Amino acid sequence: MEDQSRQQSFAERYESGKIPWDDRLPPPELIALVDRLDSGRALDLGSGYGRTSIYLADHGWQVDGTEFVFQAVEESRRRARQAGVDRLVRFHVADVTDLDFLDETYDLAVDIGCMHSLNMPELESYRDELKRLLHSGAHYLLFAHLRDPEDDSDEAARWIEEPDLLALFTDGFSLSQVVHGVTEVADNPPWLSAWFYFRRL
Repeated sequence: MEDQSRQQSFAERYESGKIPWDDRLPPPELIALVDRLDSGRALDLGSGYGRTSIYLADHGWQVDGTEFVFQAVEESRRRARQAGVDRLVRFHVADVTDLDFLDETYDLAVDIGCMHSLNMPELESYRDELKRLLHSGAHYLLFAHLRDPEDDSDEAARWIEEPDLLALFTDGFSLSQVVHGVTEVADNPPWLSAWFYFRRL
C-alpha cells in the first residue's frame, strides 16, 4: 500500500507538470564521473524524464532506465528519440526494488534522488538487486536526501539517515567518497543531502 501511495503521488506530480528535477542536463557530479569512465553499460534507477539516461547514451553508453511512473517513461522515450539516442537507451516501467526482468551486468548504476524515500524492506530489495546487477569493480553513484535526527517534521521523516544508508551497503560495496551538502527546491525548506560514491566488490 505504501508503494502504491508513493507511486500515485509521483504520478500526480508528473501530471501537474511541476517537476523540479526536470533539467536538461544531469547534475555536474554525474557529468564529472562519466568524464573519467570508459563507456559501457549503465543502469539509471528512478530515471524520471530520462535526463541521465539520455546524457549517458549521448556519450556512448548502453543504458537501461527504470521508472515506476508510466507518464514519465513515455516522455523519456520521446525525448530519447528526439535526441537521436533511442537505439542506445531502453526505458522500463518498473519498481527499483523488483528488476528481475534485467539479467545483464552493468558497469555503472546511478540513483539521483530515488532510494532515499524507500522503507527498510524496500531498501534491502533495492540493495540486493544492485548486488545482482553490478559486476565487481562497477561504480554506483547515489544522491540522497538525509534525515536529520533532530528534525521531527513529516517531510524529514521521508528521507534516510546516513548511518542506515551506509549500513545497508557494507556487504558487497566499498565507499570511496561522500560529499555532503544542502538541497533547496522551490519554496521548500532546505534538506541535508549527500553524494555517495560506491564500488561493487
